Amino acid sequence: MSKTWLIFVFMTVSAWGLYGVFLHQGQVSMGDLKVDPNVRYKAFLFVGIAYLLAAVIGSALMLVLNGADWQFTGKGVTWSFVAGLVGAIGAFGVLLAFGAGGRPAVVMSIVFAGAPIVNAIVATLSHPPAGGWGAVRWQFIAGILLAALGGCLVMLYRPTS
Repeated sequence: MSKTWLIFVFMTVSAWGLYGVFLHQGQVSMGDLKVDPNVRYKAFLFVGIAYLLAAVIGSALMLVLNGADWQFTGKGVTWSFVAGLVGAIGAFGVLLAFGAGGRPAVVMSIVFAGAPIVNAIVATLSHPPAGGWGAVRWQFIAGILLAALGGCLVMLYRPTS
């Protein structure tokens, strides 16, 4: 079986690992929050423009290049829209966390420790294994607990500046 998918996983890890640092830098570089309380929203505007370029134009180009038909199911459109909405709300929450004094190293560590926990639980509830939660191995539960512990440790022992 091909492991090509791992390349894309590491691409995503790298991109999302840089996301918070770059978003914070964009907010800080947009101006002084004390002078202009809207700098974080100005930064987020350009995040949205980047999403437009990458997600809308990029995916449309791939559909054209692949000769795809332009028929979409209502359920697929709905769930995809909800996914985009929760993604954008999450990105906005990161920006608001920075605006409230959170630092990228801590905010993003909590986000990236917490998000897999939410994902693991919701995905398991949505697509339960044969045998239900009783069939879930202890290592899965241990991974969830360790992710939570990691997020807590990063928050409690963060570097101070």
